[in-house]
Formats: sequence, C-alpha cells, structure tokens
Amino acid sequence: MLFDTILDTIKGLETSTISKDRKELLKTLASYIQNKVNNSEIVNLNFICTHNSRRSHLSQVWAQALAYYFKIPNVFCYSGGTEATVMFPMAAETLVSQGFNIKAISAGKNPIQAIKYAANISPVIGFSKTFDDNFNPVSNFAAIMTCNSADEACPLVAGCDKRIALTFEDPKAFDNTPQQVAKYKERSLQIATELYYALSLVEK
Repeated sequence: MLFDTILDTIKGLETSTISKDRKELLKTLASYIQNKVNNSEIVNLNFICTHNSRRSHLSQVWAQALAYYFKIPNVFCYSGGTEATVMFPMAAETLVSQGFNIKAISAGKNPIQAIKYAANISPVIGFSKTFDDNFNPVSNFAAIMTCNSADEACPLVAGCDKRIALTFEDPKAFDNTPQQVAKYKERSLQIATELYYALSLVEK
C-alpha cells in the first residue's frame, strides 16, 4: 500500500484545474497505456527533459506511484535528459515532503537515489542520465518530453514507439529565491495531478 502521506497528497489533487486542451493531450498518454494493457504488454514510459534533474524525475516518480495506485499492471517508468547532470536536491526534498522515502545509495557528483512509495515495492532508482542511457529501455517505450528545450533538441528519440510533448514550466527559475520551496511543490503537484488524470482513464 502507498505510504499514508502520498495517499493524502493524491486525495488532495484537483483534476478540475486541468484545461480542456491539456486533458486532450493527456488522453493521448492514456490511450498509449491502454493499448499496451489491452495487449498484455509491458508499459515503458521514459520522461525526458534537458538535464534530467527536476521535471523528468518528478514525472517518473509520480507516474510509477500512480500506476501502483490505479493497479495498472506492468508499468515501468524511467527518465533521462539530452545531457546528464544531477537529480537536483530540491526535487528530492519536494518528493519527501509529499510522502516519498528517499535514500542515497551512492555518493558523488551524481548520486543514485532509491525512492520508495510503498513498503513492499521496489524503489524507483533516481539519478541523472541521458535518455538513451543503457539503464533505460532501448525500444517499445513512450518518450514523454517534459520540457520544450528537450523536445526541440531531440527531433528523433530512437526506439520509441510513441512521442508525447507533455511539457511543464521549469521550477529552476525560482532557485535561490524565497519562492523556491513553494514553486517546486506547485510543479510537483501539477505533474501529479495531470498524470493522475491520464492514468485514471486506463481500464484494467
């Protein structure tokens, strides 16, 4: 079962805040997942941003937790960038504040994080990498572009069987400002809300 604070966070999501146009885009993601489920296939989702440091990680983690929440089988979520940097600490801190349990399992400039959302489920492994890193799937996956610059920089994502531009504004713009914590929380909740909407449409 999901950790209690994550459940509380999910219960507070308001899909009524999502615009009509955005819902149509999210239905494209739901349709991709539905098709895989209908054919009893593995659902591989690779969330791609420029630096794989903020939005792509938030999306990966929330998508995995929400797939578990909705009991959608065989969903595996990944993330990557057009370049590798580091999972930004405030992104991790934001997820912790929303109920996730995060433990560093390696140190260094690009630490590897084990991100748990339920006690008896394997954690999401979070670290910055390029979208085509061998940690990620090489074929039969959806490439979900979470920022405009990555979408523009990647005219082709080799191996993907669906590409979806589900872009979000970068909370990085508020780093080292009094608004930083609030803006990261806002962006994480937006991502959670939109992915909740998409996954809620999938019939098992």
